[in-house]
This record gives sequence, C-alpha cells and structure tokens, in this order.
Amino acid sequence: MTVDRTRRISKEIIDRIYVESDLRHQGFIMAAPHCHAYYEIYYIENGACSFFIENNTYHLKSGDFLFIPPQVFHYTRYLSGNCKKISLFFREEDVDEGVKKLLPQREDFFLKMRIFETPETYIEQINSLFLRMINEEKISDAQTETMLHVLLQELFLLFIRNCNFLYDIPKDIHTTDSQIVQAAKYISTHYMEQISTADIATIVGYSPNYLSRKFKETVGIGVHEYIVFIRLQKAANELLSTRDKITDIALRCGFSDSNYFKDAFKKKYGLTPRAYRK
Repeated sequence: MTVDRTRRISKEIIDRIYVESDLRHQGFIMAAPHCHAYYEIYYIENGACSFFIENNTYHLKSGDFLFIPPQVFHYTRYLSGNCKKISLFFREEDVDEGVKKLLPQREDFFLKMRIFETPETYIEQINSLFLRMINEEKISDAQTETMLHVLLQELFLLFIRNCNFLYDIPKDIHTTDSQIVQAAKYISTHYMEQISTADIATIVGYSPNYLSRKFKETVGIGVHEYIVFIRLQKAANELLSTRDKITDIALRCGFSDSNYFKDAFKKKYGLTPRAYRK
C-alpha cells in the first residue's frame, strides 16, 4: 500500500505520525525555503549538510538532530558529499504527557528550534529505531498509526536518556563541534579585548593553525573575520540603543582604529555608522 505523501508535506495539519528517509546527493539544494503546520525532527543518519533555519546556518553531521517547530521556514544544502537523512513529522499531541514531563524544559521544549547530538555509542541504537519506523511506514496497515505512536515515545525517551542537547549556541554560528562553539562563545564575550587566534586556540585546546583551518571549514569564515563580524554586530546594536559617540562605541567594541571601523561597518551594512544610526 502506498502512503499518500501529500498529506504530510502540505501546509495542512497531518492526521498521524509520518517518517521518510532520503539520500541526498552532493550539490543538492532545495529550490526555496518551506514550512509546515506540524513538527519535524530532521536526523542525519550518514554524511553532513548545511541547514538554514531562522536566518542562521547550522552544520549538521551524522548523529545530529534538528527539532523544527511548526511554521518555521527552513531549507537544506548538501555541499560536502552524499547525505542520508530522515524526516519525522508529528504533532505535539502525538507525544504522551508522561514523556513530555521528562523533556528538558518540559512543555517549553516545543516552543523553539533545537539541536541535539547522539554520542557515537548510541548512534546504532537510534538508527535501528528509525529503521523500525521506516519499515512500519512501508507496511502502512491498520496498526501502523499505533505502532508509530509507540515508536515515537521510545525515540523521545532515547533523546532524553542518551542525547546531548546543545544550549546557548552563539546566534551567528551553529555547529555541533564543541570546540568551535567554545571558540565562538569566547569571541562573543571577549570581543572588546585585543584577542588573537593564539589566545582562542589556547582556550579550546587547539593549535592556532588547526583552529584557523577548522574554524573556517566549519563556519565559512576565518577566526579574525568572525571577530570583526561580532564587533560590528555589537557596534550596530549600540548605535541604535545609545547616543554615545561613534568613536567611543568603536573603541568599546574592540576597534582601535576608527577609520577601519567605519570602512568595515559600511562594507557589512552598506551605510556609514552615522547613516545607520539615523
């Protein structure tokens, strides 16, 4: 029996839990962002992808999950090889109340997008459960709805017991690489200081050369470029929220050269700091 896929990929509410598995080949890019009126759990079984959601790009690898609430636009890109992904579609009422009470932040868990990763030890267990769900979807008989409901509860319990939920990820960098996240967070809290790649490398336990290479591979820009990016972002916020002198804001945000600040700001925002404030 063939499952009517249009019932779960339209913008209308779905009638039960659905799951699908796809192999995306390198270079595949979705035509445009989309959203739907139900939840999605997006899982990378094998490979990697870039996932654009809420105006940010997340770099996901094998064992990573992305929890997507309803009506949130998103799309994916597969630029670093083939990727086998699984999408699970469900409604909040499909998760039992007893399971919800065990979730981090409980009912608030469902309010926002989340990333969590599977430790390597448990990836086989997660993959096996998804395989059972996919096989159940293929059967698609009178018992399928109930079976998928039971398996969804088991999946959430495995999340709670075994997965690492990533919190407090800097808004402008999204990856499950803990050292890169640590580096970005350090930059976000020390941007006003004269920090260097060597300083950050010492904090995260990498050599400066390895950090530079790894950071650019993961984020898409170098460490220095990211420092400037954060400084400009902070300066832009201060231009709108304070009446302080532009030179004072530049110095406070880590720029020792006001002319460099003005040039860099105009390159990023298309306006001079003064025009941006107006």
